[in-house]
Amino acid sequence: MNPTRRTVLLAGAAAASALLPSPPATAAPKAAAALQPYASYWYPDSLPSGTPGAGITWRSLKTWRAADDTDLAFNAASVPLAARFTPTPVNTTARSRQARIQSLVSFGPTSGNPSQGAATADYYAFGHWAYIDELVFWGGSSGEGLILAPNAPIVDAAHRHGVPVLGNVFLPPVAYGGQLRWTRDLVQKDSAGRYPLADRLVAVAAAYGFDGWFVNAETGGGDSALGAAMLGFMRELKSLAAARGQRVTWYDSMTVSGSVSWQGALNSRNQAFFETADDMFVDFRWTAGSLASSGQLAQQLGRSRYELWAGVDVEANGWNTSENWDAIVPTDRAHITSIGLYRPEWTRNHLPATRTPGDLHAADDRFWTGRSADPSRPDPTDTWRAPAVCVADRSTVTSVPFASVFNTGHGLRWYEEGAVTSDTPWNHLGLQDRLPSRQWVVRTEGRRPAVGFDFADAWRGGSSVLVDGELDAPAVLDVYATRLAITGGTVVELTHRTDAGAVRVELAVATEPSDTPGAPPAYTFVALEPGDGWQTSVVPLAGLAGTVHGLGVRLTAAGGPVKWRLGGVAVREGTEAPAAPSGFRVTAASGGDLRLAWDPAPGDVRHCTLHRLLPDGTRRFLGGTCQQAYFLGGLRPEQGERAARFELRAVGELYTSSAPVTVTHTW
Repeated sequence: MNPTRRTVLLAGAAAASALLPSPPATAAPKAAAALQPYASYWYPDSLPSGTPGAGITWRSLKTWRAADDTDLAFNAASVPLAARFTPTPVNTTARSRQARIQSLVSFGPTSGNPSQGAATADYYAFGHWAYIDELVFWGGSSGEGLILAPNAPIVDAAHRHGVPVLGNVFLPPVAYGGQLRWTRDLVQKDSAGRYPLADRLVAVAAAYGFDGWFVNAETGGGDSALGAAMLGFMRELKSLAAARGQRVTWYDSMTVSGSVSWQGALNSRNQAFFETADDMFVDFRWTAGSLASSGQLAQQLGRSRYELWAGVDVEANGWNTSENWDAIVPTDRAHITSIGLYRPEWTRNHLPATRTPGDLHAADDRFWTGRSADPSRPDPTDTWRAPAVCVADRSTVTSVPFASVFNTGHGLRWYEEGAVTSDTPWNHLGLQDRLPSRQWVVRTEGRRPAVGFDFADAWRGGSSVLVDGELDAPAVLDVYATRLAITGGTVVELTHRTDAGAVRVELAVATEPSDTPGAPPAYTFVALEPGDGWQTSVVPLAGLAGTVHGLGVRLTAAGGPVKWRLGGVAVREGTEAPAAPSGFRVTAASGGDLRLAWDPAPGDVRHCTLHRLLPDGTRRFLGGTCQQAYFLGGLRPEQGERAARFELRAVGELYTSSAPVTVTHTW
């Protein structure tokens, strides 16, 4: 049974409020894919007694060096953290500059978690980045490893949306295999009185390209000396992290006495640890009174009350979780603290094994947007206070060129210009687009159609946006909130297709922001020429000036049901293709498993794509990545093929591709 925090609470007070990961998954033995790279995990220093289970590698962080990390090229994120802005809230209840949201997510097992996606669409491909301020890569176990570095695809997707990602340091309760020696290992000093593991954590985050650490010390049995050592360690970690632009969050567990005693508050027993960190996750046992006093104490310390994340455990019940929302984010006065959502990947995990990508995104929309499925008109009878109801969305669409093909980072097939080039299911969050921040605002006086990501067809990648329903009045779909400076040469491209019904399509461009929460932008509408199949309409913006604050579409039906797809949008001034990468090579091979590497192309590159050139002259999509290395597993010769040929292209922001470079592997 997968223990949730609630079942632990019932099991006994010893681990009553522990933040517990999923139990270790049964990982495939390394021999099954000798070259497959996985997300990294470590113990602080000493390793458990005995031998690790199949597929598990025990490693010491103290001995880690970037130069010796043979998987670093596969695990290092490449997308910088984007700046983002807050448009006028889309409803009258969402606030800006008050409560923030931290999300603690287990994307996969500690061990056996592939570095660069896998051949399955069944993945927590999160897409509501606009509402969160910090993502914690949750996990760790006493039998596998305690310190986790996030997968590069997750960091790349988060950074594209302006969200920092923290790795996890988990010192588990004794009831779950925790050993106090691992806490002592973490806080050990060297002969100069420094904390070598603090330096090592900062070095890992810098090498891997993520943004800091969530420190969760829950192993009981410590004393005041250990408490003092942990405090010294945290001070040094924070100092070193700040110098590298990294963050540190502390979990309300260990107190200054060295004992583990969850307070559910900021108080004298954990204040010193809060002062050594950027934020603190307040344990779930909080009350309305303890949060109020915590916020007051934070302000007395010269800190923001919103640097406290009030824990909300949604692992077991998701949007059915009963919570005292008015204690955190009241509707009639300023928010009290921020929100720490524990395990919102419930939206995937609660679904049956037959779940589809569409099922996940529908559940995620319900969780993050609310029962109305439209953040512009929240349902006041919904007892779940969805993030879209509480906090204002953010956007990173701030510069030209900009493009999106509404790729969510997973799919049942891979499409290129509307054609299937691979029928293998896949996931790779690093390929995710900057997704709409307001999923899904529809402004109409008539019946609201259903809107969501659809995986039955796409222009590029694995998904498109499908509008499906009776349109008895014009409907405006807000697609992106933007701050795009335009010139006389700027154009917007819209790639779309009508699958059923007759519908008039107009591009909606807002050149002025909405100044009133809940009010629609003042759009200018430009009619698009009708056509059959996928079509790309090009709209010059020469008649407009200044800044584009929003992009959308207006659909008007001639009568009857409509199915209409949005496959892509681009705002550009030119169509330059990126330069090609160089040095494409096979770096290791074992049977049908290959490691490939290349030198990056100069200039701006969004990602690279890999195809196999087949003997019949066709190209088969194999994968894409933002890194300069890629693993291919389980390859076999095609009939009559003596050598496999692979093609690599750089892909730019506008989805223009470079000239190909090739490499051959002899079977």
